Amino acid sequence: MAMDVGSGQGNKSSQLGSSYRRAPMSDINVTPLVDVMLVLLIVFMVTAPLLTVGVPVDLPETAANRIVGQDEPLVVSVNSNGGLFLQDTEINLDQLVPRLTAITENRKDARIFLRGDQAIAYGRVMSVMGALNRAGFNRVALITQAPSKKAGQGAR
Repeated sequence: MAMDVGSGQGNKSSQLGSSYRRAPMSDINVTPLVDVMLVLLIVFMVTAPLLTVGVPVDLPETAANRIVGQDEPLVVSVNSNGGLFLQDTEINLDQLVPRLTAITENRKDARIFLRGDQAIAYGRVMSVMGALNRAGFNRVALITQAPSKKAGQGAR
């Protein structure tokens, strides 16, 4: 059972010497790709709710100037069925003022955006605006949609 050391049946890598090279690695390292995708997913998950309010409202179009401000506004919406929403939560008109007072910590100078669907009666939006005004909220802005380019070109 003795092994013949000189016969060349030993280690093959020692026989090849310096000409032995590894084959190119054909596997792709997906760890950086997964890391980037997870970061993008988190960014989109955080920013998506900030882009729109969840109540579907078909806003009327107007060519008014944009409102710019530093503070985060509260959004009150009236949908096409006349339903009233504070941010994304449906609410009754008699509950609106107490909730807004609690949220704003009784700061009457808080900015409130009022969105009304163009299909509802003008009086419904004005009743909400009147309730806000009676409660002392004087920084109420009506939100509209900017006119589309096609509508602007047809009016000329």
